[in-house]
Amino acid sequence: MPVTGIGGVFFRARDPDTLNAWYGTHLGVAMVGYEPWQQAAGPTVFMPFKSDTDYFPADKGFMINFRVADLDALLERLRAAGIAVMTHPDWNSPETGRFARIHDPEGNPVELWEPPED
Repeated sequence: MPVTGIGGVFFRARDPDTLNAWYGTHLGVAMVGYEPWQQAAGPTVFMPFKSDTDYFPADKGFMINFRVADLDALLERLRAAGIAVMTHPDWNSPETGRFARIHDPEGNPVELWEPPED
């Protein structure tokens, strides 16, 4: 196949500079000038959902999912920064890994995913 990966995620923001800084500060994901964030190799899920899904808020057309290492440490840092974290035992399984949810300052849902160990 000619597609080798996702080259970017683009979305509208009321305050792009502030939002870019928030993602950089709390998740380590940000453009610095024209230098893109370099991600680690690994699985990427590309999956459209039905328009009436309740998997993420109905008023949002998308949800970003980031692969993370050491979810517990990241959640601790996010909570210390005053960011609300949602977890649910039903979201986790040995087959799929562990999940948590946060929202960026503009209310966009962000899913954090620690894949299962190989």
